[in-house]
Amino acid sequence: MKTIYKSAKLANVLYDIRGPIMDAARQMEDEGQKIIKLNLGNLAVFGFDAPEEIQQDMIRNLPNSAGYSDSKGIFAARKAVMHETQKQGIGGVTLDDIYLGNGASELITMATNALLDNGDELLLPMPDYPLWTAATSLSGGTPVHYTCDESNNWMPNLDDIRAKITPATRGIVVINPNNPTGVMYSDALLNSIVEIAREHGLVILADEVYDKVLYDGIKHTAIASLSSDVLTLTFNSLSKSYRSCGYRAGWLVVSGDKKQATDYIEGLNMLSNMKLCSNVPGQWAIQTALGGYQSINDLTCEGGRLRRQRDLAYELITAIPGVSCVKPQAALYMFPKLDPSVYPIDDDRQFFLQLLRSTRVMLVQGTGFNWPAPDHFRIVFLPHEDDLREAIGRIAKFLEAYRRSHGTLDVRAASSKASNVEGGTKAIKLVVARA
Repeated sequence: MKTIYKSAKLANVLYDIRGPIMDAARQMEDEGQKIIKLNLGNLAVFGFDAPEEIQQDMIRNLPNSAGYSDSKGIFAARKAVMHETQKQGIGGVTLDDIYLGNGASELITMATNALLDNGDELLLPMPDYPLWTAATSLSGGTPVHYTCDESNNWMPNLDDIRAKITPATRGIVVINPNNPTGVMYSDALLNSIVEIAREHGLVILADEVYDKVLYDGIKHTAIASLSSDVLTLTFNSLSKSYRSCGYRAGWLVVSGDKKQATDYIEGLNMLSNMKLCSNVPGQWAIQTALGGYQSINDLTCEGGRLRRQRDLAYELITAIPGVSCVKPQAALYMFPKLDPSVYPIDDDRQFFLQLLRSTRVMLVQGTGFNWPAPDHFRIVFLPHEDDLREAIGRIAKFLEAYRRSHGTLDVRAASSKASNVEGGTKAIKLVVARA
């Protein structure tokens, strides 16, 4: 029989959040080993249940969910999203500008498919949420990564963005709050990105899934609220703020100058019609989620579970010699750095595969987020505090053994701790400035 190969379009697709390390973890679980999974922002498995009122509304509306809905989604849910955009200060949004999907991921794929021809370029942050790079490649486009500067609290480098714009550039992706770094972008920076998009006629694709998962009293600004002329696509979902990952309910909002984008919007409508509709039970949860009690605030405020776990994870991870980290202000993750002079790593996927097998703790290597050097990793701080202590304690012992085996046991430990203090001070100053 003739060998059947995968599509060449998959050659540049990477999604190591669910990649070879997860495959190895699954095999270890099949052998009876218990794995602590710090790789995925899957809230329910860590005891973050969806709000009961959301569950009840879905149950009550199941009898009404057997048929297809409108391809863009049910009226009540889209109306709730429209009201949410008004609260965010986004102007000019009508029901026709709102698309519901099976999570933000489906809508990201739909938006890039409608936008990109073969060879078109899309600007993406580095590090990024790898779904964006994968969706760009699958759409026939070319991902072009702009640098986010760790020494500047992971803010996008505006000069690098400008330098990478070519005649083939169609849009710029902004992930704010950011995954994987957990940082929040300032209004000044967002306004600068809007100005760049305006100057070059680019579409802004704004991934704002973590816009309510905020710490230390900071406030989120929707980038779509900063202009009425730049075409902006904003993506959000129930998955994170409402702990409803499995309900697969997300939304896309089109705002800005839609008159110049009628052909593109027609493409969105075509693709929306082709999928018939998103899952209807999940759609029934949207109105209740957006209009009901925002229980996420109880988790992120001082003393809240997410806030405590963020603080603990940051304290423990930065106490390890040779490890530094910008303290996250939002989302569920942090993106620590392993000092290359202390941890000489050639292949970070193999390094974290070895860490998994030695510690039974699963992490994702930095190159899995299209970071170019093998010196970072993403950690999820969703487990309970005792489990976080156990997991990071195992990581610390593994890293100690690695330093010993490479003769770097005492190298630059003091400078690493100084770097962590400086990074924490920067983060505190930034929060105070925004308050």
